[in-house]
Amino acid sequence: MAATTRGVSTVAAHADGSRRTKLPGPVRLLGAVAFLMGTAEMIVSGLLPEVAHGLHVTDGDAGLLITAFAVGMIIGAPVMSMATLRLPPRATLVIALLVFMAGHVAAALSDDFRVWLVARFVCGAVTGTFWAVGAVLAAAAAGPAASVRATAVIAGGLTLANVLGVPIGTALGQWLGWRSPFWTLAALAVTAAAVLAFTLPGSARGAASTLTAEMASLRKRPLWLVHLGAVLLPASFVCVYGYVAPLLTDRAGLAAAAVPPVMLGYGTAGILGAVAGGRFGDRGPFRVAIPSVAMIAVVLAALTLWGADSVAAVVLFVLLGAVAMVAQPVLIATAGQLTAPTNTLAIALTVSSLNVGIALGSWSGGAMLSSPLGLRGPSLLGTGIAALAVIALALAATSVRRSARPAARPH
Repeated sequence: MAATTRGVSTVAAHADGSRRTKLPGPVRLLGAVAFLMGTAEMIVSGLLPEVAHGLHVTDGDAGLLITAFAVGMIIGAPVMSMATLRLPPRATLVIALLVFMAGHVAAALSDDFRVWLVARFVCGAVTGTFWAVGAVLAAAAAGPAASVRATAVIAGGLTLANVLGVPIGTALGQWLGWRSPFWTLAALAVTAAAVLAFTLPGSARGAASTLTAEMASLRKRPLWLVHLGAVLLPASFVCVYGYVAPLLTDRAGLAAAAVPPVMLGYGTAGILGAVAGGRFGDRGPFRVAIPSVAMIAVVLAALTLWGADSVAAVVLFVLLGAVAMVAQPVLIATAGQLTAPTNTLAIALTVSSLNVGIALGSWSGGAMLSSPLGLRGPSLLGTGIAALAVIALALAATSVRRSARPAARPH
Protein backbone atom coordinates (compact mmCIF):
# COMPACT_ATOMS: atom_id res chain seq x y z
CA MET A 1 0.00 0.00 0.00
CA ALA A 2 2.86 2.34 0.77
CA ALA A 3 4.31 1.90 -2.71
CA THR A 4 0.92 2.50 -4.25
CA THR A 5 0.14 5.66 -2.33
CA ARG A 6 3.59 7.22 -2.62
CA GLY A 7 3.01 8.53 -6.16
CA VAL A 8 -0.58 9.47 -5.38
CA SER A 9 0.55 11.48 -2.36
CA THR A 10 3.09 13.23 -4.58
CA VAL A 11 0.33 14.41 -6.91
CA ALA A 12 -1.94 15.42 -4.05
CA ALA A 13 0.84 17.42 -2.43
CA HIS A 14 1.07 19.69 -5.47
CA ALA A 15 -2.36 21.08 -4.64
CA ASP A 16 -0.79 22.88 -1.70
CA GLY A 17 1.42 24.98 -3.97
CA SER A 18 5.16 25.09 -4.49
CA ARG A 19 7.98 27.58 -4.42
CA ARG A 20 9.11 29.14 -7.64
CA THR A 21 12.39 27.50 -8.62
CA LYS A 22 14.70 28.19 -11.54
CA LEU A 23 14.86 25.38 -14.07
CA PRO A 24 18.31 23.83 -14.53
CA GLY A 25 20.15 24.16 -17.84
CA PRO A 26 19.66 20.55 -19.00
CA VAL A 27 15.89 21.04 -19.03
CA ARG A 28 16.12 23.84 -21.58
CA LEU A 29 18.60 21.80 -23.60
CA LEU A 30 16.10 18.95 -23.75
CA GLY A 31 13.49 21.46 -24.89
CA ALA A 32 15.78 22.41 -27.79
CA VAL A 33 16.10 18.74 -28.77
CA ALA A 34 12.30 18.45 -28.64
CA PHE A 35 12.16 21.34 -31.11
CA LEU A 36 14.52 19.46 -33.44
CA MET A 37 12.58 16.20 -33.29
CA GLY A 38 9.20 17.94 -33.49
CA THR A 39 10.31 19.63 -36.68
CA ALA A 40 11.27 16.25 -38.14
CA GLU A 41 7.84 14.81 -37.34
CA MET A 42 5.87 17.25 -39.49
CA ILE A 43 8.43 18.50 -42.02
CA VAL A 44 7.01 16.23 -44.74
CA SER A 45 3.66 18.04 -44.55
CA GLY A 46 5.23 21.29 -45.76
CA LEU A 47 7.03 19.59 -48.67
CA LEU A 48 4.45 16.96 -49.57
CA PRO A 49 4.28 17.68 -53.35
CA GLU A 50 8.07 17.90 -53.65
CA VAL A 51 8.63 14.69 -51.66
CA ALA A 52 5.97 12.85 -53.67
CA HIS A 53 7.52 13.97 -56.97
CA GLY A 54 11.03 13.12 -55.84
CA LEU A 55 10.06 9.62 -54.71
CA HIS A 56 7.73 9.04 -57.69
CA VAL A 57 4.63 8.42 -55.55
CA THR A 58 1.28 10.13 -55.15
CA ASP A 59 0.65 12.85 -52.57
CA GLY A 60 -1.50 10.37 -50.64
CA ASP A 61 1.34 7.84 -50.51
CA ALA A 62 3.81 10.54 -49.44
CA GLY A 63 1.46 11.37 -46.57
CA LEU A 64 2.12 7.86 -45.24
CA LEU A 65 5.59 9.12 -44.26
CA ILE A 66 3.90 11.27 -41.61
CA THR A 67 1.83 8.28 -40.47
CA ALA A 68 4.94 6.07 -40.28
CA PHE A 69 6.63 8.57 -37.98
CA ALA A 70 3.55 8.75 -35.74
CA VAL A 71 3.23 4.95 -35.55
CA GLY A 72 6.91 4.78 -34.67
CA MET A 73 6.32 7.15 -31.77
CA ILE A 74 3.29 5.21 -30.53
CA ILE A 75 5.16 1.89 -30.52
CA GLY A 76 8.64 3.17 -29.84
CA ALA A 77 7.92 5.19 -26.70
CA PRO A 78 7.06 2.21 -24.44
CA VAL A 79 9.07 -0.48 -26.24
CA MET A 80 12.34 1.40 -26.64
CA SER A 81 12.17 3.04 -23.21
CA MET A 82 11.98 -0.44 -21.66
CA ALA A 83 14.65 -1.86 -23.98
CA THR A 84 17.07 0.86 -22.81
CA LEU A 85 16.00 0.75 -19.15
CA ARG A 86 19.44 -0.36 -17.92
CA LEU A 87 21.27 2.37 -19.81
CA PRO A 88 22.05 5.74 -18.24
CA PRO A 89 19.61 8.40 -19.48
CA ARG A 90 22.42 10.34 -21.13
CA ALA A 91 23.51 7.30 -23.14
CA THR A 92 19.93 6.53 -24.15
CA LEU A 93 19.33 10.07 -25.42
CA VAL A 94 22.66 10.23 -27.28
CA ILE A 95 22.01 6.86 -28.95
CA ALA A 96 18.48 7.99 -29.86
CA LEU A 97 19.86 11.11 -31.55
CA LEU A 98 22.50 9.12 -33.44
CA VAL A 99 19.87 6.67 -34.71
CA PHE A 100 17.69 9.68 -35.58
CA MET A 101 20.63 11.07 -37.58
CA ALA A 102 21.25 7.74 -39.32
CA GLY A 103 17.60 7.45 -40.29
CA HIS A 104 17.62 10.87 -41.93
CA VAL A 105 20.88 10.18 -43.75
CA ALA A 106 19.58 6.83 -45.05
CA ALA A 107 16.40 8.50 -46.27
CA ALA A 108 18.14 11.49 -47.84
CA LEU A 109 20.44 9.16 -49.81
CA SER A 110 17.62 6.97 -51.12
CA ASP A 111 15.04 7.22 -53.90
CA ASP A 112 13.21 4.11 -52.63
CA PHE A 113 9.88 4.91 -50.96
CA ARG A 114 10.15 1.75 -48.84
CA VAL A 115 13.46 2.93 -47.39
CA TRP A 116 11.82 6.23 -46.52
CA LEU A 117 8.93 4.47 -44.76
CA VAL A 118 11.30 2.38 -42.65
CA ALA A 119 13.54 5.37 -41.90
CA ARG A 120 10.57 7.49 -40.82
CA PHE A 121 9.28 4.70 -38.58
CA VAL A 122 12.70 4.31 -36.93
CA CYS A 123 13.05 8.08 -36.46
CA GLY A 124 9.59 8.14 -34.87
CA ALA A 125 10.51 5.28 -32.55
CA VAL A 126 13.62 7.03 -31.22
CA THR A 127 11.68 10.29 -30.94
CA GLY A 128 9.20 8.45 -28.70
CA THR A 129 12.16 7.16 -26.69
CA PHE A 130 13.46 10.70 -26.30
CA TRP A 131 10.06 11.90 -25.07
CA ALA A 132 9.78 9.16 -22.45
CA VAL A 133 13.34 9.27 -21.13
CA GLY A 134 13.75 13.02 -21.62
CA ALA A 135 10.59 13.79 -19.66
CA VAL A 136 11.77 11.59 -16.78
CA LEU A 137 15.20 13.23 -16.81
CA ALA A 138 13.77 16.76 -17.02
CA ALA A 139 11.36 16.13 -14.14
CA ALA A 140 14.14 14.63 -12.01
CA ALA A 141 16.48 17.53 -12.75
CA ALA A 142 13.81 20.12 -11.90
CA GLY A 143 12.62 18.36 -8.75
CA PRO A 144 9.04 17.65 -7.59
CA ALA A 145 8.23 21.35 -7.15
CA ALA A 146 8.83 22.10 -10.84
CA SER A 147 8.30 18.79 -12.65
CA VAL A 148 5.27 20.00 -14.63
CA ARG A 149 7.09 23.18 -15.64
CA ALA A 150 10.07 21.11 -16.81
CA THR A 151 7.80 18.88 -18.88
CA ALA A 152 6.16 22.00 -20.31
CA VAL A 153 9.54 23.13 -21.64
CA ILE A 154 9.77 19.93 -23.69
CA ALA A 155 6.15 20.27 -24.83
CA GLY A 156 6.86 23.90 -25.70
CA GLY A 157 9.76 22.78 -27.88
CA LEU A 158 7.38 20.57 -29.85
CA THR A 159 4.83 23.38 -30.23
CA LEU A 160 7.54 25.80 -31.32
CA ALA A 161 8.61 23.26 -33.93
CA ASN A 162 5.18 23.48 -35.54
CA VAL A 163 5.21 27.30 -35.38
CA LEU A 164 8.78 27.93 -36.55
CA GLY A 165 10.62 24.71 -37.35
CA VAL A 166 8.30 23.33 -40.01
CA PRO A 167 7.88 26.66 -41.87
CA ILE A 168 11.65 27.25 -41.82
CA GLY A 169 12.31 23.70 -43.00
CA THR A 170 9.73 24.08 -45.74
CA ALA A 171 11.34 27.30 -46.95
CA LEU A 172 14.77 25.64 -46.87
CA GLY A 173 13.46 22.71 -48.92
CA GLN A 174 11.94 24.99 -51.51
CA TRP A 175 15.15 27.03 -51.74
CA LEU A 176 17.87 24.34 -51.70
CA GLY A 177 15.91 21.25 -52.72
CA TRP A 178 13.47 19.05 -50.86
CA ARG A 179 16.19 16.78 -49.42
CA SER A 180 18.06 19.66 -47.77
CA PRO A 181 15.91 19.84 -44.58
CA PHE A 182 16.56 16.15 -43.93
CA TRP A 183 20.33 16.63 -44.27
CA THR A 184 20.03 19.64 -41.95
CA LEU A 185 18.13 17.63 -39.36
CA ALA A 186 20.80 14.92 -39.50
CA ALA A 187 23.57 17.46 -38.94
CA LEU A 188 21.71 19.10 -36.06
CA ALA A 189 21.07 15.69 -34.48
CA VAL A 190 24.81 14.94 -34.40
CA THR A 191 25.48 18.35 -32.88
CA ALA A 192 22.76 17.82 -30.26
CA ALA A 193 24.13 14.36 -29.42
CA ALA A 194 27.59 15.82 -28.81
CA VAL A 195 26.20 18.60 -26.61
CA LEU A 196 24.10 16.15 -24.55
CA ALA A 197 27.09 13.81 -24.16
CA PHE A 198 29.14 16.57 -22.55
CA THR A 199 26.34 18.33 -20.66
CA LEU A 200 23.96 15.81 -19.11
CA PRO A 201 24.89 13.83 -15.99
CA GLY A 202 25.97 10.29 -16.75
CA SER A 203 24.50 8.52 -13.73
CA ALA A 204 22.29 5.50 -14.27
CA ARG A 205 18.68 5.26 -13.26
CA GLY A 206 17.86 4.16 -9.75
CA ALA A 207 17.82 0.50 -8.79
CA ALA A 208 14.03 0.60 -8.56
CA SER A 209 13.80 1.03 -12.33
CA THR A 210 13.54 -2.61 -13.38
CA LEU A 211 11.09 -4.02 -15.88
CA THR A 212 9.20 -5.75 -13.08
CA ALA A 213 8.98 -2.54 -11.05
CA GLU A 214 7.92 -0.52 -14.09
CA MET A 215 5.14 -3.00 -14.90
CA ALA A 216 4.01 -3.04 -11.28
CA SER A 217 3.80 0.76 -11.26
CA LEU A 218 1.01 0.59 -13.83
CA ARG A 219 -1.41 -1.00 -11.35
CA LYS A 220 -3.01 2.28 -10.44
CA ARG A 221 -6.53 3.24 -11.49
CA PRO A 222 -5.81 7.02 -11.63
CA LEU A 223 -2.94 6.38 -14.06
CA TRP A 224 -5.17 4.66 -16.62
CA LEU A 225 -7.72 7.43 -16.30
CA VAL A 226 -4.90 9.89 -17.04
CA HIS A 227 -3.96 7.79 -20.08
CA LEU A 228 -7.59 7.85 -21.23
CA GLY A 229 -7.59 11.63 -20.82
CA ALA A 230 -4.34 11.76 -22.82
CA VAL A 231 -6.06 9.99 -25.73
CA LEU A 232 -9.21 12.11 -25.61
CA LEU A 233 -7.45 15.47 -25.13
CA PRO A 234 -5.65 15.73 -28.52
CA ALA A 235 -8.45 13.86 -30.30
CA SER A 236 -10.84 16.65 -29.28
CA PHE A 237 -8.97 19.50 -30.96
CA VAL A 238 -7.02 17.69 -33.70
CA CYS A 239 -10.28 16.62 -35.32
CA VAL A 240 -10.87 20.36 -35.85
CA TYR A 241 -7.37 21.77 -36.30
CA GLY A 242 -6.46 19.03 -38.78
CA TYR A 243 -9.06 20.52 -41.12
CA VAL A 244 -8.48 24.19 -40.36
CA ALA A 245 -8.18 25.15 -44.05
CA PRO A 246 -11.65 24.04 -45.20
CA LEU A 247 -13.23 25.21 -41.95
CA LEU A 248 -11.81 28.71 -42.46
CA THR A 249 -12.29 28.99 -46.20
CA ASP A 250 -15.42 26.97 -46.98
CA ARG A 251 -17.35 27.66 -43.79
CA ALA A 252 -16.07 31.02 -42.51
CA GLY A 253 -15.61 32.42 -46.01
CA LEU A 254 -12.00 33.54 -45.54
CA ALA A 255 -9.47 33.68 -48.35
CA ALA A 256 -6.89 30.89 -48.52
CA ALA A 257 -4.19 33.48 -47.79
CA ALA A 258 -5.68 33.94 -44.31
CA VAL A 259 -5.06 30.33 -43.29
CA PRO A 260 -1.27 30.57 -42.57
CA PRO A 261 -1.61 33.64 -40.29
CA VAL A 262 -4.40 31.92 -38.35
CA MET A 263 -2.24 28.81 -37.98
CA LEU A 264 0.62 31.01 -36.78
CA GLY A 265 -1.71 32.59 -34.22
CA TYR A 266 -2.85 29.14 -33.13
CA GLY A 267 0.74 27.95 -32.67
CA THR A 268 1.86 31.10 -30.85
CA ALA A 269 -1.10 30.84 -28.51
CA GLY A 270 -0.22 27.17 -28.02
CA ILE A 271 3.27 28.08 -26.79
CA LEU A 272 1.75 30.48 -24.28
CA GLY A 273 -0.70 27.79 -23.21
CA ALA A 274 2.08 25.25 -22.64
CA VAL A 275 3.99 27.81 -20.58
CA ALA A 276 0.88 28.52 -18.51
CA GLY A 277 0.32 24.80 -17.96
CA GLY A 278 3.87 24.41 -16.71
CA ARG A 279 3.73 27.52 -14.52
CA PHE A 280 0.52 26.61 -12.72
CA GLY A 281 0.39 22.83 -13.12
CA ASP A 282 2.89 22.20 -10.33
CA ARG A 283 0.52 23.87 -7.86
CA GLY A 284 -2.31 21.45 -8.58
CA PRO A 285 -2.19 19.33 -11.76
CA PHE A 286 -5.88 18.47 -11.98
CA ARG A 287 -6.96 21.96 -10.98
CA VAL A 288 -5.21 23.14 -14.15
CA ALA A 289 -5.91 20.22 -16.50
CA ILE A 290 -9.65 19.86 -15.91
CA PRO A 291 -10.62 23.55 -16.45
CA SER A 292 -8.38 23.82 -19.51
CA VAL A 293 -9.98 20.76 -21.13
CA ALA A 294 -13.42 22.11 -20.22
CA MET A 295 -12.45 25.32 -22.03
CA ILE A 296 -11.61 23.26 -25.13
CA ALA A 297 -15.19 21.96 -25.06
CA VAL A 298 -16.53 25.50 -24.69
CA VAL A 299 -14.43 26.85 -27.58
CA LEU A 300 -15.37 23.96 -29.86
CA ALA A 301 -19.04 24.38 -28.99
CA ALA A 302 -18.72 28.06 -29.89
CA LEU A 303 -17.09 27.10 -33.21
CA THR A 304 -20.01 24.79 -33.91
CA LEU A 305 -22.45 27.64 -33.35
CA TRP A 306 -20.57 30.64 -34.75
CA GLY A 307 -17.81 29.17 -36.93
CA ALA A 308 -19.46 30.56 -40.06
CA ASP A 309 -18.65 34.12 -38.93
CA SER A 310 -15.17 35.02 -40.16
CA VAL A 311 -14.14 37.16 -37.17
CA ALA A 312 -15.50 34.69 -34.64
CA ALA A 313 -13.79 31.79 -36.43
CA VAL A 314 -10.36 33.47 -36.32
CA VAL A 315 -10.69 34.44 -32.65
CA LEU A 316 -11.94 31.00 -31.64
CA PHE A 317 -9.19 29.14 -33.54
CA VAL A 318 -6.48 31.20 -31.84
CA LEU A 319 -8.16 30.69 -28.47
CA LEU A 320 -8.32 26.96 -29.20
CA GLY A 321 -4.54 26.95 -29.61
CA ALA A 322 -4.11 28.55 -26.20
CA VAL A 323 -6.31 26.11 -24.27
CA ALA A 324 -5.38 23.01 -26.27
CA MET A 325 -1.74 22.94 -25.14
CA VAL A 326 -2.21 23.64 -21.42
CA ALA A 327 -2.95 20.13 -20.20
CA GLN A 328 -0.51 18.02 -22.24
CA PRO A 329 2.62 18.65 -20.13
CA VAL A 330 0.48 18.39 -17.00
CA LEU A 331 -0.71 14.90 -17.94
CA ILE A 332 2.80 13.68 -18.82
CA ALA A 333 4.21 14.94 -15.53
CA THR A 334 1.25 13.62 -13.56
CA ALA A 335 1.81 10.12 -14.95
CA GLY A 336 5.36 10.31 -13.64
CA GLN A 337 4.27 11.60 -10.25
CA LEU A 338 1.68 8.85 -9.86
CA THR A 339 4.27 6.13 -10.42
CA ALA A 340 7.44 7.67 -8.96
CA PRO A 341 10.18 6.53 -8.75
CA THR A 342 9.50 3.86 -11.43
CA ASN A 343 7.88 6.19 -13.93
CA THR A 344 9.55 5.70 -17.32
CA LEU A 345 6.99 3.25 -18.70
CA ALA A 346 4.07 5.31 -17.37
CA ILE A 347 5.36 8.44 -19.12
CA ALA A 348 6.10 6.45 -22.29
CA LEU A 349 2.53 5.18 -22.38
CA THR A 350 1.25 8.72 -21.86
CA VAL A 351 3.27 9.88 -24.86
CA SER A 352 1.85 6.96 -26.86
CA SER A 353 -1.67 7.85 -25.68
CA LEU A 354 -1.27 11.43 -26.89
CA ASN A 355 -0.18 10.19 -30.32
CA VAL A 356 -3.06 7.71 -30.47
CA GLY A 357 -5.35 10.65 -29.75
CA ILE A 358 -3.79 12.66 -32.59
CA ALA A 359 -4.36 9.80 -35.02
CA LEU A 360 -7.91 9.27 -33.74
CA GLY A 361 -8.71 12.96 -34.04
CA SER A 362 -7.36 13.21 -37.56
CA TRP A 363 -9.36 10.20 -38.73
CA SER A 364 -12.60 11.09 -36.95
CA GLY A 365 -12.50 14.71 -38.11
CA GLY A 366 -12.29 13.59 -41.71
CA ALA A 367 -15.13 11.17 -41.18
CA MET A 368 -17.30 13.94 -39.76
CA LEU A 369 -16.58 16.21 -42.73
CA SER A 370 -17.99 13.48 -44.97
CA SER A 371 -21.05 13.01 -42.76
CA PRO A 372 -24.40 14.83 -43.16
CA LEU A 373 -23.16 17.34 -40.55
CA GLY A 374 -20.51 18.52 -43.00
CA LEU A 375 -18.40 21.46 -41.84
CA ARG A 376 -20.12 21.57 -38.43
CA GLY A 377 -19.23 17.96 -37.78
CA PRO A 378 -15.61 18.16 -36.58
CA SER A 379 -16.23 20.85 -33.95
CA LEU A 380 -19.39 19.14 -32.72
CA LEU A 381 -17.55 15.84 -32.36
CA GLY A 382 -14.62 17.59 -30.69
CA THR A 383 -16.97 19.13 -28.14
CA GLY A 384 -18.22 15.69 -27.15
CA ILE A 385 -14.73 14.20 -26.97
CA ALA A 386 -13.51 17.08 -24.80
CA ALA A 387 -16.46 16.54 -22.45
CA LEU A 388 -15.49 12.87 -22.12
CA ALA A 389 -11.92 13.94 -21.36
CA VAL A 390 -13.18 16.20 -18.55
CA ILE A 391 -15.06 13.26 -17.06
CA ALA A 392 -12.00 10.98 -17.27
CA LEU A 393 -9.73 13.53 -15.58
CA ALA A 394 -12.33 14.33 -12.92
CA LEU A 395 -12.54 10.62 -12.08
CA ALA A 396 -8.73 10.48 -11.96
CA ALA A 397 -8.60 13.44 -9.57
CA THR A 398 -11.25 11.84 -7.34
CA SER A 399 -9.36 8.56 -7.33
CA VAL A 400 -6.11 10.33 -6.40
CA ARG A 401 -7.77 12.07 -3.46
CA ARG A 402 -9.32 8.86 -2.19
CA SER A 403 -6.05 6.95 -2.51
CA ALA A 404 -4.07 9.66 -0.74
CA ARG A 405 -6.27 9.79 2.38
CA PRO A 406 -5.08 6.52 3.99
CA ALA A 407 -1.47 7.56 3.43
CA ALA A 408 -2.05 10.72 5.43
CA ARG A 409 -3.44 8.95 8.50
CA PRO A 410 -1.06 8.21 11.37
CA HIS A 411 -0.47 4.57 12.13
